[in-house]
Amino acid sequence: MCMKRAVFKPMTTEEQDVMKKQCGGSWKLVLRFLKLGEQCYRRENCQAIAGPGHSVVVTKSGTVYTFGSSNCGQLGHGSFEEEWRPRLLRSLQGVRIIQATAGVGRTMLVSDTGRVYAFGKDSFGDSEYGGAGSKNISTPQLVQSLDGIFVVQAAIGNFFTAVLSREGRVYTFSWGADARLGHQTESQDQKPHPLKGALEDVPVVQIAAGYCYLLALTCQRGGMAVYSVGCGLGGKLGHGGRVDEHWPRLIEHFQQLQFQPVAVAAGAWHAGVVGQDGRVCTWGWGRYGCLGHGNEDCEHVPKVVESLVGVKAVHIATGDYTTFVVSDTGDVYSFGCGESSSLGHLSTATEGQANRHANILSPELVSSLKQRNEHVLQISLTNSVTWNAHTFALCESGKLYAFGAGDKGQLGIELLNNESERGTPDIVEIDLR
Repeated sequence: MCMKRAVFKPMTTEEQDVMKKQCGGSWKLVLRFLKLGEQCYRRENCQAIAGPGHSVVVTKSGTVYTFGSSNCGQLGHGSFEEEWRPRLLRSLQGVRIIQATAGVGRTMLVSDTGRVYAFGKDSFGDSEYGGAGSKNISTPQLVQSLDGIFVVQAAIGNFFTAVLSREGRVYTFSWGADARLGHQTESQDQKPHPLKGALEDVPVVQIAAGYCYLLALTCQRGGMAVYSVGCGLGGKLGHGGRVDEHWPRLIEHFQQLQFQPVAVAAGAWHAGVVGQDGRVCTWGWGRYGCLGHGNEDCEHVPKVVESLVGVKAVHIATGDYTTFVVSDTGDVYSFGCGESSSLGHLSTATEGQANRHANILSPELVSSLKQRNEHVLQISLTNSVTWNAHTFALCESGKLYAFGAGDKGQLGIELLNNESERGTPDIVEIDLR
């Protein structure tokens, strides 16, 4: 059964044995690990990524479209000009891409053969505003330092980047000063370093990167668990305080909640998790109501979003100060900061523009998507403190909807004169097959 999985089949016998050892010597756990991994990084399906000012769409066949800002070459088309219409990334034709991630001024793509291509700012360690000595690469370049590592997922955080290998090992680039990610390096270091400590012999199925911190979802014999490492400001590491963690640390509070995490999302200052039973937990800085608990309080340990009880969640997405939850029926709920109309809530003639930009403290059904009679599968939204947010909704029908800020063309929709955002979902004309 393991041999039927796309990741496992091409592995050598030695590599397969290594994976079995990583999974505690159980082929049953290996199969579970493989299936969970495919669900988390959506290997066989399409993907839409709402990055900071630019967007990346991966079709089911593995082709890539990019659009929006290209001030650092992050669209990969060999220029630094904005694109409002989705444009095929022709330089990678013949390469099947399975996963994408976008950060401020940079993009990374993962192929089905485990290779990683990057373009935009070539420095992983500079700040969002750019650092001395950084270069701009306007066409996809193979990340040579990852040779020998079969990558299945990449995640761009602030000041660092992380990748996940098919064996379930995590590697990080940069931001290693003072061993803040378990290794001591210079800020401009572009070599991958294995994330040591508690995760050295624990298989990871998904990673999520936020503002100077990383979450890792693991698959172990005793069940699923979440580890966090990095900056603890706002309580976003989930350990009950605001202390930085230089080494991955298990978030123990899930055990008290009897909560089995199956998907994680790392926002800029807050985080969210979906449980096997469909419950949702959030924690971190609650500004604008992004935790969904009806207030703006910080939560230093995971807390169940009580107003979603009765909703069986299957997907969660977090951004700057916003959160989206998708249910098993395809309904979408959003809460948090309403700036740029990125929450997707309709305004009426009497309520006007101000309501569309209102902050939402508790989850509300995104009726503008509900009215489309679509079954939503995936939400992606901008995760950056320096860019206006936009949101994508990927549907079971194969249609892609966009709303929020479009001032750089990142919606993939032509806006009218003097229009800088789209308050309600509109179709992005792109073939996702």
